[in-house]
Amino acid sequence: MSELAAACSQIVTAIRQILVHRSPILVALDGGSGAGKSTLAAMLEQEIESVVIPLDDFYSASIPDWEWDTRSIPERVRDVFDWARLRTDALEPLLAGRPARWFPFDFVSGMRPDGTYGLSPHAVEKQPAKVIILEGAYSANPEIADLIDLAVLVDVPVAERHQRLDRRESDQRFLKRWHTLWDGVEDYYFSEVRPKSAFDLVVRG
Repeated sequence: MSELAAACSQIVTAIRQILVHRSPILVALDGGSGAGKSTLAAMLEQEIESVVIPLDDFYSASIPDWEWDTRSIPERVRDVFDWARLRTDALEPLLAGRPARWFPFDFVSGMRPDGTYGLSPHAVEKQPAKVIILEGAYSANPEIADLIDLAVLVDVPVAERHQRLDRRESDQRFLKRWHTLWDGVEDYYFSEVRPKSAFDLVVRG
């Protein structure tokens, strides 16, 4: 059995234990960039009735790129995603058993002249399910901790994750900028905000 398959099995077991007592439930699938969270979320979707929400859809597109340089690391952790929009457009409707609809962050269209990004003109619509999987780095953030039933850390060494990112990203200038802005943020988040001991379940990615 591969590590990802073993991780999927562990998470499914933990989910089923919680579903005995309540549903729907929210699972935060957290971990550093390049840990394999998206792949694992897709595997989980095949194994158990669930709906996956990519946290990247709620990136704070309205903050100009240059402004991130002026923010402290704790401020970047707090502001990187639009937590209020995530709650109102996705999490709260699905947890109430209603369909959710939102306009995702549009990276493909590129940065606008003012340094901000836009949202896609095409809405994402998701139907309710017993299990809601929020997939992405910082998904177990304290900003939404009151909604989370199971916080999962996909744990992969930093060097290995960075190798994966290097293979995945063709634009090396963008990748260098990304590392400058976010490497320290991930270090801080996974050591001070959500250390390994703060997760309900830790799996290998």
